[in-house]
Amino acid sequence: MKDDSLMDELDKLRKEINEADSTIIKTLAKRRDLSLRVIEVKAKSSRPLRDEKREQELLARVIAMGRECGLDGHYVTRVFHEIIDDSVRSQQLFLLGENATEEPTTIRVGFQGIHGAYSQLASEKFFARQKATPNFVGYKTFLEVVRSLESGDIDYALLPVENTTAGSINQVYDLLTDADVSIVGEEIFPVEHCLLALEEVPLSNIRRVMSHPQALMQCEKFLSSLENCQSESFADTAMAVRKVKEDNDLSQAAIASEDAAKLYGLKVLKRHLADQRNNYTRFLVAMKKPTDPVEPVDTRIPCKTSLVLATSHEEGALLRALSLLHEHGINLTKLESRPRPGYPFQYRFFLDFEGNIADEYVAVAVEGLKEVTSFLRVLGSYPMEQRGRTAPLQESVVSSGVKSNAQRAKSKTLAATSKTADTIITVGNTKFGTDEFVIVAGPAAVESREQILACARHVKESGGKILHARCFGVTGGGKNSSSNGAERLDLLCEAGRHYDLPVLTEVRTVQDVERAADKADIVLLGGRNMENEELLDAVGRMGRPVFLTRAETASMEEFAAAAATIFEGGNRQVILCDRDSSLGSLLSLRERTRLPVVVDPSSSLAQLATLPLLVRALRDVKTSGLTVEISPESSDGDSVLSFAQFSELMGAIYG
Repeated sequence: MKDDSLMDELDKLRKEINEADSTIIKTLAKRRDLSLRVIEVKAKSSRPLRDEKREQELLARVIAMGRECGLDGHYVTRVFHEIIDDSVRSQQLFLLGENATEEPTTIRVGFQGIHGAYSQLASEKFFARQKATPNFVGYKTFLEVVRSLESGDIDYALLPVENTTAGSINQVYDLLTDADVSIVGEEIFPVEHCLLALEEVPLSNIRRVMSHPQALMQCEKFLSSLENCQSESFADTAMAVRKVKEDNDLSQAAIASEDAAKLYGLKVLKRHLADQRNNYTRFLVAMKKPTDPVEPVDTRIPCKTSLVLATSHEEGALLRALSLLHEHGINLTKLESRPRPGYPFQYRFFLDFEGNIADEYVAVAVEGLKEVTSFLRVLGSYPMEQRGRTAPLQESVVSSGVKSNAQRAKSKTLAATSKTADTIITVGNTKFGTDEFVIVAGPAAVESREQILACARHVKESGGKILHARCFGVTGGGKNSSSNGAERLDLLCEAGRHYDLPVLTEVRTVQDVERAADKADIVLLGGRNMENEELLDAVGRMGRPVFLTRAETASMEEFAAAAATIFEGGNRQVILCDRDSSLGSLLSLRERTRLPVVVDPSSSLAQLATLPLLVRALRDVKTSGLTVEISPESSDGDSVLSFAQFSELMGAIYG
């Protein structure tokens, strides 16, 4: 009888959850409808599509409301970022279809591969919000896709042009040059490579892995770890999955998406195979070039323009073309060179830039390009897929309170008189070397998944911008402690991704650098390794920003020499970290360098009440931020702040 009572209570709660879910869906639908009514009004005027100030006010309001209801600010922000993005996308689609005639009930979309391929999954994502119903048609080659588009057999084609790991897909660029098509859109699709097999067998059993050549290239490190295993190229990832299914061989596996595994009934042996995290493929959406001019994209919609050009074979020819874009304030996002057929060792160039051909300044720049090029063709202007997300104001993240008028005036004055540092280093959405003061916080080391997630949540909720923790050379820890540095790094990166925080970890050996280079956003060299030439050379060759810590006994000249060694390797993303928080020392350092400077005030943390004054002084001498070590619990007088103390500090700084 007791079990029956518990089941009745559980059923009642589930019913209430279902009712709450229903309310949420109806409310989201109502909000989208209201957004469309807003754009109907905006469309009658020239009012912009987005209002950043209103979005900031909205986020501040819902964060405060959420905290009153027991919801953390990061959770609320993530939800409303998606809601705002849906609103913006809905309004963009309205503007794009505002002058359209009656649309067909169905459209035919071509892609290279078979169902379950990344191209088909990206096609589904792009056309999910269209009014017409898409029918997806797979082809063996990119050439067949383009020819079918030109002949009218399909209405649209989705073609991959670049991947963040493997680079450009040159064949597609070559086809776009001569094809009678126009680019009308783009899709940025996350690629999550998985190892798929018939059954859940040990990895040591796998003797052959099949996939598309690009996928195999993106997973080289994983494939090299498999002993006695051969790789085999297929025209498409999904074709490789189908082959594994048809052969019914337990020693075979395919690299493809989890969606392909579900479609063909395979098991996922391992996820996240790509050598680099944040693996994305960019697709272009093309249609047959119409005979009559089409309506340009509404200038309120952020656009990209793609074009192909060739210049005369003489000194400075390409520079003159690129300078024209610079003179008109146009941001170039892609520059790709390809051999020019019939002209040995000469090249044509594919360019993508932010801007709409309907904007006057873009049209003027393109007209100017005609004068300095031997060939020029605009492939299309189309809405940008990546829509910017408005960040909530810092004070709304740190606390639900609002600054007083005096505090607002003081902040405005500080911002107006601050001088931007010469070197700006961008990490995620955070910039070192600007007026932004960056708080880097985290535990001494990663001990467990629960511990690092709790610390990451508190850093985010308190307004910190970077999550730090040691992963390599760590001993001890809690009962769930990971003893492996690579495993700790995975946990740190997982926590960072979950709370949208870039992550920093210390490296002590060349092997640590190799492991961290693919996953961490920033690596740190401690003071004891400031003069370690081998380690300086290793971080100099990597492409990640580096926190370089000054040794306690090192002079400013020795500190500068260590940074110069990193520069010599090619890495110019160096952020100097000084444990001496005295203003005299920091002023001396700032006079010697154009690099961003952060402070590790570990020795000052015992005087918590004076830390806000220290931060104010650090900002006055143009330092870029400070690092703080936190823990759920810490004793008074320790160099580690408890969660409560960290919140108190952040409130004092920003509240």
